Amino acid sequence: MVSVSTWFRYIANKLDYSVSLSYKSYKGGLINDKEVVDSVWKNLFQGKLTFLHWNKGQEMAPTIGDQGGTLLVRKLPSADPMRVFVGDVVLLKDPEKSDNFLVRRLAAIEGYEMASTDEKDEPFVLDKDECWVLADNEKLKAKEANDSRKIWSDFHVKRSWPSHLLSANSCRPWSCTEQVSS
Repeated sequence: MVSVSTWFRYIANKLDYSVSLSYKSYKGGLINDKEVVDSVWKNLFQGKLTFLHWNKGQEMAPTIGDQGGTLLVRKLPSADPMRVFVGDVVLLKDPEKSDNFLVRRLAAIEGYEMASTDEKDEPFVLDKDECWVLADNEKLKAKEANDSRKIWSDFHVKRSWPSHLLSANSCRPWSCTEQVSS
């Protein structure tokens, strides 16, 4: 049996997620102010905080087997540096196929300076609400890994925050250094 404090923490997290999701829908114009309360209640009682995701492919090998595996994913009300940490495995939408998800490791967050081992690439600092994700499989080339290295070179944009978190890899060929503010 689960303790009462665990149930209260679960309900608080679910309420936080429901309010955040409803607020995003309201700000995005998907619902009006009269539908906000209904949306909160619907998400609170019908929404799920966790779900199973089947990951296929070898991008995250050896962390996740070469043939893939089933992962338990926890939804986040808001992905920010207080909830997601460098080294976490995250689930995010594939920018090339919007109905597909990618499982990658979070390598850097806003404020980190990214410097390439290739002299042609200039260093840059990740802006607010930006992150850098990498595949764990070091045998794959950047184009095969379908992570921030490929997306940065293909689309010239950095990844925005992931919306889901699963349960540290090196940042090669990029090195990550935390930005120090003065």
